[in-house]
Amino acid sequence: MIDVQEVSGTIVVQIAGTTLDAHTSKDVRREIGAQLEVNKHVVLDLSQLTFVDSSGLGVLLACLRQVTASGGDLKLCGLTPQVRSVFQLTRMHNVFSIHNTRDEAVRASH
Repeated sequence: MIDVQEVSGTIVVQIAGTTLDAHTSKDVRREIGAQLEVNKHVVLDLSQLTFVDSSGLGVLLACLRQVTASGGDLKLCGLTPQVRSVFQLTRMHNVFSIHNTRDEAVRASH
């Protein structure tokens, strides 16, 4: 469900698959959670996602809370137009630090 890389001291987590919804969110949360426990600078690459529902948004919010509670930061990157519209409709674009590219997000995490 996820692919993890370390880039310049930041962990980049690519969410595999095209949907983050009620069917996939529990597994994604479990896999990402393990990474969040040991890393303070995290970028979630959402470039493969074409659909996110309220369960998926809940997972992303839980990740944000977990990272910030430990003094870290979480950035998002690569939002497709469909996912970006969900973030705008729900005003989540005001909650998350969103960047167009992975490189921009990694640079912003330091």
